[in-house]
Parts: sequence; structure tokens; C-alpha cells
Amino acid sequence: MEVEGGNTSANDAVARKIPIQSRRAKVFYQFTQQNLPACKPVLTPSWIVTTFLLMGVIFIPIGLVTLRTSHSVIEIVERYDTECIPEKFRGNKVSYIKDSTILKNCSLYLKVPKHMKAPIYIYYQLDNYYQNHRRYVKSRNDQQLLHGLKYNDTSSCQPEDSNNGLPIVPCGLIAWSLFNDTFKFIRESSELVVNRKNIAWKSDRNHKFGKQVYPFNFQNGTFIGGGSLDPSVPLSDQEDLIVWMRTAALPSFRKMYGRIEEDLDADDVIAVHLMNNYNTYSFGGKKKLVLSTSSWLGGKNDFLGVAYVFVGSSSIIISLVFMLLHVKNPR
Repeated sequence: MEVEGGNTSANDAVARKIPIQSRRAKVFYQFTQQNLPACKPVLTPSWIVTTFLLMGVIFIPIGLVTLRTSHSVIEIVERYDTECIPEKFRGNKVSYIKDSTILKNCSLYLKVPKHMKAPIYIYYQLDNYYQNHRRYVKSRNDQQLLHGLKYNDTSSCQPEDSNNGLPIVPCGLIAWSLFNDTFKFIRESSELVVNRKNIAWKSDRNHKFGKQVYPFNFQNGTFIGGGSLDPSVPLSDQEDLIVWMRTAALPSFRKMYGRIEEDLDADDVIAVHLMNNYNTYSFGGKKKLVLSTSSWLGGKNDFLGVAYVFVGSSSIIISLVFMLLHVKNPR
């Protein structure tokens, strides 16, 4: 009896095991054959027409609101690289910009078209400048920017990794080509105060540039690039450098210079005294000065609004086409 009882228990275990294995095999088969339960909506003509029509009704108003918001942003854009070349040097702009004995001071006059509410953002815009070039983008060292001379491997910064046998901080072509034009704004004989703090990303200031790292041996070679840096100010406080080193993806880009924190009235004339130091003439680049207000969507950009209106209009047209096809050839 004990033997029979033992056999009965073994048989029960086998019986329980077989259904489990068969259920697993069944589920695996359903999964591999795409037979598991799933949502399979039936795409009837009325459902398709309603969906596209609803998309158009939603997208077009959003696009119109976005366009209206973008158009509420007031911008003043003025190109100055051609106007700031003296008449006698216009035949050879490169020699002019490279001659360090010539003062590069220049004046522009901007007329405010509408009331501009503070803060008014100041940008410099560069065109035909490929900051996304692979060799240029790789010529930097993030560990050195954070730790300074404590980090010795700066081979990625070539050809601007050392000078006279001493390391360069910050090293690399990006830092070496720092933008160095300067701007001063005058309204009715009084200078407008430009706030140049907090123009860089907070994450960059706090985590990518060292608070105890100071410029060393920078722009001391015979081949001078862009702007210089104050060796007594740590890199985390040199916001011009931080803004410049966040490289742009496109050949036309804007970078923030500062903010004017007082309103400008319509028809105000702003005199801009600038130093035209930066060499864009060697590669056919353009330099522009931009003054802009902002909205809840940011700066002036019509692309998002146009995209919404385009998608919404296309959806309505598609819904009408499907409706006509269904009326002509019903199921």
C-alpha cells in the first residue's frame, strides 16, 4: 500500500506539472504568433474622418495663438561688421582686423520701433560660423575646466594645449576663439546699464567650470585668437566664456551678451559704441547685434506656430478628402 501510495503521489505531481508546461507552451505560442489579446480598433471611414477633423480643430487654434505670441516679441537686428570698417580698409578687411595698432571702435544708432518692456536681452549673432565642426568641437577638455592644472592630460586640446612648455587653462580651440566684441548703449546722453550676470546656464556655472580654477598662460602665444580672460577671476565666474563654450549646432546662431533692465520707449534712439575686434572676415562670416524682448514662449520664432497651423490644415484637408471618397464610394 505504501508503494502504491508513493506511486499515486508521484502520478499526481506529474499530472500537475503537465498542465503548467502546456499552459506555458500555449502562452509562448500565442506570443510568437501574435495571438495575445490586444486592442484592435476597426478603422471605419467615419472614425478616420472624425479623427483628422478633430486634429485640425485642435491644432489650428494652438498654432494661431503661438504665432500671435511670437509676433508680440519685438526685435531689433542690426548687422555691423560691414559698416564698422573704415573706407580705406574696405578693400582688405582681413588686414584691418588683424592690425592690433588700429583702434576698432565704431558707433551704431538703433531706433526702437515699439515700446520694449524690460528685461531686454542683448545677443550677438554670427552667421556662416561652423561651431559644430568635429575638429573644433573636440578641441576642449572638460576635466581641465573643472579641475584646472590638477588635470594634466590635455591632448584633446591640440593645437592649443600648451605654450612655451606650459599648459594653457582653458585649453582648446573653442576657448582660444572666444568672442571679444564689446558693446555700450547710450540713450539721451546717459548710459544704459547692462547686466552681464546670469547669462550662462546655472548647471554650467555650478558643475562644469571650477570655482577654484583660474586662467593660466591663456592667449600668450604669438598666434592670438579671440578674447582674453582675467587671470584673477575663476572660470565659474567668466560667463562670457561659459556661454561661448556651449557650442551651436547650426552655422547661424545667437549667444547672450547681457540684459538691459529698464524699458525702452517707442522712437527712442539708442547709440551703440562698440569695439569691432572679432575676425569674421577671413571666412566670410557676418556679425549682428540683436535686442529682443521675450514672451511666455521665449524669443521670436514663428516655426512652431507655422508647424501647428500646417499640420492642422493638412488634417482638415485629409478629412475632407476621405469624406468625399466615402460619399462617392460607400462600403
